Amino acid sequence: LRSQGNGSGKKWQLKGSIIGACDCDHGCPCNFNVGPTNGGCDGAYVWIIEQGRYGKVDLGGLTMVIATTFPGPIHKGDGTGVHIVDERATPAQRKALAALQAGGGVGLPFDIWAKVTARWLDPIYAPIEVRLAGIRSRVRIDGGRIYDLSISRMKNPVTGEEEELYLDKPTGFTSKRTELGMSTVARLHVDGISFDNSGHYADFGRFEYSGG
Repeated sequence: LRSQGNGSGKKWQLKGSIIGACDCDHGCPCNFNVGPTNGGCDGAYVWIIEQGRYGKVDLGGLTMVIATTFPGPIHKGDGTGVHIVDERATPAQRKALAALQAGGGVGLPFDIWAKVTARWLDPIYAPIEVRLAGIRSRVRIDGGRIYDLSISRMKNPVTGEEEELYLDKPTGFTSKRTELGMSTVARLHVDGISFDNSGHYADFGRFEYSGG
């Protein structure tokens, strides 16, 4: 995914794994341009950056999260969000990630989140633990006190067996191919946003973005 312009003029690129979880039913109707299951949307994306750079700042090895709550469909805006960044990030890395997260012409997918989110809470810097295992990944922020996420394949409602399912979406702005699953645990608590989406939709994919 390439940007259409970058307010800072700096070249950037990110590559790694992305984990998403929200309060929609399995499959998430938003993937198919349909309104969210419950009218609004509570969810979070976790980006595990394997390789990355913003200008001269190396971003490889960091993890960042955007958690949001929307009163209606995401494209209608009026969301509240928070950026959570690996506390190991240096001041230069924090500044670089903040520039990406601010959007405003930096490129996809960050321009979209910036455009639809009306209110941003103060950013949080906290320890982020990741056990990366595809659709069986686990994420814990501040020991699970801020965010606790564990995902798996969805279960067949009749047999209880796992179902393997993928979505190929060339127009996807977070990932082009994702494995669709469910969360076994998905609880977030920060001042201003709290939700428990355990047992609802989750996905795992790979991402590669660039801009500048």
